[in-house]
Amino acid sequence: MWWNLFRRTSGETPPTIETQETKSENFTDEDAELIRKVAERIVRMRMTVPAIFFLESSKPLAFLGGQLLIFLEPFVQTLFNFRQYQRFAFLMEDRANWERLIRKVEDLEAEYTEREKQEKLRKKK
Repeated sequence: MWWNLFRRTSGETPPTIETQETKSENFTDEDAELIRKVAERIVRMRMTVPAIFFLESSKPLAFLGGQLLIFLEPFVQTLFNFRQYQRFAFLMEDRANWERLIRKVEDLEAEYTEREKQEKLRKKK
């Protein structure tokens, strides 16, 4: 039968698959800084809500999003640092990094909003 084509014999070892933990172990301080820069840019442009909406809805397609960034690389080379862009595209293939980016955007937005409130209070006084 056809399903016998996909069965392993008892002596075979299953193929290894890179797990989320392995990918997360490769996350460096430089990667955290890169995600922070992207999050800061999103907050400064006042695009927090659309960005979070897009990131949350696209999380299941994280790998495809990373591949799309690689596809757009020739166009983006003229605007961004090539090495950082490649690293960001690689990071966006992992869902955990999407979540890190979302959390960082939310944290920076909260800080930005708090600073605005403090400035308004100072101006009133």
